[in-house]
Amino acid sequence: MSDGYSIVLAGHGSRDPDGIAEFMRLVELLRERAGGRPVYHAFLEFATPTLDRAVADAIADGAQRIVIVPGVLLAATHAKNDMPSELAALKAAHPAIDFHFGAALDLHPSLLELCRQRLIEAEAAAPTTRARGDSCLLVVGRGTSDPDANSDINKLARLLEEGMGFGASFVGYSGTARPAVSDALEAVARLGFQRIVVLPYFLFDGVLVKRIHAAADALAARHPDIEVLHAGHLGAHPLLARVFLERAAEGVSGRASMNCALCKYRVQIIGFEEQVGAPQVAHHGRVRGLAGRGPVAPPVQDWPPYVPHPIEAESMRIIDAGRDWSTVPSDQQIVLKRLVHTSGDFDIIDDMFFSPGAVETGMRALLRCRRVVTDVTMVQTGLKRAVLEQLGVDVWCGVHDAETHVMAEAHGITRSAAGIRRAWQKFGNDVVVAIGDAPTAIMELVSLVREHGWRPQLVVGLPVGFVGTRESKEALARLLQVPRITNRGTRGGSPWAASAINALMIAAIAHVHRQTSTP
Repeated sequence: MSDGYSIVLAGHGSRDPDGIAEFMRLVELLRERAGGRPVYHAFLEFATPTLDRAVADAIADGAQRIVIVPGVLLAATHAKNDMPSELAALKAAHPAIDFHFGAALDLHPSLLELCRQRLIEAEAAAPTTRARGDSCLLVVGRGTSDPDANSDINKLARLLEEGMGFGASFVGYSGTARPAVSDALEAVARLGFQRIVVLPYFLFDGVLVKRIHAAADALAARHPDIEVLHAGHLGAHPLLARVFLERAAEGVSGRASMNCALCKYRVQIIGFEEQVGAPQVAHHGRVRGLAGRGPVAPPVQDWPPYVPHPIEAESMRIIDAGRDWSTVPSDQQIVLKRLVHTSGDFDIIDDMFFSPGAVETGMRALLRCRRVVTDVTMVQTGLKRAVLEQLGVDVWCGVHDAETHVMAEAHGITRSAAGIRRAWQKFGNDVVVAIGDAPTAIMELVSLVREHGWRPQLVVGLPVGFVGTRESKEALARLLQVPRITNRGTRGGSPWAASAINALMIAAIAHVHRQTSTP
């Protein structure tokens, strides 16, 4: 064909074999409707083939023009960051190939039609007949770190509410964004409607869709007076295939578009100012192709160990031999030796305080939550970049943000304390906090933990100085609600806090390396 091009549908991937099977059914639908145009498929993670492998297969079959279509519903991190980063690498690897990129599905009229079909099917399967005005629609989205994508779920709910005549609509998210599914269900239950219709706005079946249905069943069991209906997710459907083929054609013709006016990477969106101009870096490299288990899982790849610089390695050897470490708990040695390396002083060991299990908890939190909050940029810059990248850990410091300045002035607190308060509001409990400069930041954290129930996964508090420093560390040591690492006295500083986090990250890498290297 004169406009010949090959299509690569790039899905996210799933740990659930049902999700992979449904994706493959959609691929077959695309092939049936593509008019003979070659259609390939790939996954970002949890399954194979990977995107580079699918492109290599297309090129081997003679493709000279390839359009990569994101197999995602909304334009969030995967469509704006991960896949464009993969595309840039592919262009560099195959300079003779004409690559194009399609847009995410977004709120296409055909998808609204498919949602309507799923809702009508749910109503038809119900044992009772009710007026739509007596029903509340709950639309559940995946939830992302992109406010523009999250807002599309609200828009979808409103379009379906008004277009189909539901009495009200509400939204929830399966992760990252709020409200969570269980919280959204409870909120809807209090609105007084006779029926709740739950619509998972997901492409395919999988772990998250099953959790949504389980949460809806649990609500129905708690509230037997409310009828709870399960609408199906979108699934492999001709309408969905039609939209993907349309996005491919738009990409090849240069008509693919995103909502750049509200893109957090292009303009300053309130609360996301620091992400303007952020580089497009894929974050799936360490799990690409790994399903963990199940029939689609390829062999687990080795995780590279941390390799210190020769001078660092020699320093650590000297530290190992510099004192009798047998009386020091082995987990605490991980951090203490790094702090000795940073300070050049063995005597600091006697002043350190570790709550029980703090090191193990912090290490696992870095692997799970992958976010560190710091009080000042000096702590942020002291963290080892290569280690952060290998673990995929994000570091956030709000001390210089415009909102932090406004908050500090409005509440009469320091910018460091305001930055910690913003972290509580912005990220909730899934953070590791590292404070290396400001005693006021520790006191703000202590207040948030005691008075507002904040529960960071680990707090490292090692500020230096003479004004309020001793008192803040003593208050942190007494803060039984959270795991913590601190010390007594006036010594400390940003390099100390960064060194403690570096130690935990290096230990986390060693932990994963041992697991993935064991036959």
